[in-house]
Amino acid sequence: MDLALLRTFVTVHRAGSFTRAAALLGLSQPAVTSQIRTLERQLGRPLFLRQARGVTPTTIGDELAHKAAPHLDALVEITETGLDADSSLRTLHLAGPPEFTAERALPALTELIGDDGHGFALRASFGNAEETLEGLSAGHHDLAISTARPRGALLTATPLCDEEHVLVAAPRWVARIDSDKLRLQGAPALENLPVVEVHESLPFIARYWASVFDSLPAASGTVIVPDLRAVLACATTGAGLAVLPRYLCGPALERGDVVALSEPTVPPLRTYFLVVRTGTLAMPHIARAHEWLMRAATGWS
Repeated sequence: MDLALLRTFVTVHRAGSFTRAAALLGLSQPAVTSQIRTLERQLGRPLFLRQARGVTPTTIGDELAHKAAPHLDALVEITETGLDADSSLRTLHLAGPPEFTAERALPALTELIGDDGHGFALRASFGNAEETLEGLSAGHHDLAISTARPRGALLTATPLCDEEHVLVAAPRWVARIDSDKLRLQGAPALENLPVVEVHESLPFIARYWASVFDSLPAASGTVIVPDLRAVLACATTGAGLAVLPRYLCGPALERGDVVALSEPTVPPLRTYFLVVRTGTLAMPHIARAHEWLMRAATGWS
């Protein structure tokens, strides 16, 4: 069986469409279609069902992909690095949300650079869940951290850790909030107070309000900055209330720079997923980074 045909097949299986696979392979879409038809004729079985948008693998297609992909990835590994090349020359391309990637993932992964002569070079990029998963699907990244679990067979996601969210404000706001009213009435006690958020839609505030107060926030954003570290800085200076991950605001809470306004019995949580293209964990540098992050996450609180 022609390995080129198998490579095209696995790329289509991962990409979910002939068009996207053609772009990844540097081929025309008709060439990809022709190669898949040739492989289907050789096997005597259909490998994909054509849909209005993209393709869906048949049972035989899934079985072939699961058997062939790891071996093809291993061959690509040999081809790209060379038989005598040092694995430390491999480059890992990581993508994820800026704050979590900077504060959690990168410090953990940098321990692998040059470690025991088997490290790798590291390249990181930041983006939201949609951008990150699209880039991973297109082959721009090797490993992605996402707050959304991807659908379909192209990507494989593993829960990495849970992130606890905390409602905080600078100490000077505490005197202006009736703690008894907050405990008994919840959200109404916080109405008309300024809010610091990452987006006009108030994603963190809205999620917290829905989970803890079972209501929608009545306030609008006073300060909008697209980075949670900037949100913390603004909240620390007294700009308003904010909902932040505990890992990010924990040191500020310990120093008293901000105060937790509510301590719900069941705090709101958000799950992070570690995502790869299906089959690429056969590549040693991706597998090692994946395993290292999973191990590091057991110590994150």
